[in-house]
Amino acid sequence: MNRSQTVLLVAAIITFLIFIPVHAQTEEMTLKLSRDWGYGGFNGDIQGLFSMKATGPADLTKVEFYIDDVKFGEIERAPYIWQFNTDNFSLGKHNLYALGYALNVQKYKSNIIPRNFVPASEGTKSAMKFVMPIVVILFGFILLSFVIPLVTTRGKILELPLGAGRIYKFGGGICPKCSRPFSFQALSMNLGFSKLARCPYCGKWSPVRIQPLAKLREAEDAEMQWGKSQVKEETEEEKLHKELDDSKYQ
Repeated sequence: MNRSQTVLLVAAIITFLIFIPVHAQTEEMTLKLSRDWGYGGFNGDIQGLFSMKATGPADLTKVEFYIDDVKFGEIERAPYIWQFNTDNFSLGKHNLYALGYALNVQKYKSNIIPRNFVPASEGTKSAMKFVMPIVVILFGFILLSFVIPLVTTRGKILELPLGAGRIYKFGGGICPKCSRPFSFQALSMNLGFSKLARCPYCGKWSPVRIQPLAKLREAEDAEMQWGKSQVKEETEEEKLHKELDDSKYQ
């Protein structure tokens, strides 16, 4: 065998290996199950409204849908979809599959989908087993976000000068009681666009709206201006009294 013949033989083998699997795939029929409404849980448990969809060769002319070797549906035009309700069948394990018929009278059988039909109450119970741990974790997080700040800040009041700059690492808000801006704690409880938080300056708990940094800086400036307005200049009478008081110690 010369070199050119060897190359042709290798090319023929490669073509055979590539073409045959692709061709075989087109001659298969596949069945898929989708949930339209209801419960589709673990271990193949299902309850409610479902659809079986069959796909296969382009020359399919009819598809029959079976549950446990009993034909319950027949479609003669693509898409080959049959909808059923598990409540119309006995509870327990069932095998779902489809048979297809082509123009050349060839018959195709799809893959088998095993499922366990359960009552509605079982579906709800199984769903609760999945949801409850999530609810417990969420509730625990909410509880911690309230208890930890309550314990760590109990009775503590910060004495920060009016207008002093603050760092808002976890965001901040403006206390609706004393109007002073403050930084939220890491575990402050979220209430949508607000947080349930304790003002470190007046010690009051309240829902506090989350504010952008620009608003917080404005509030810092505002409290500084308010502080300046509270400082009164001494009147002549007050100065005289002060001088008299000072003269007592001279």
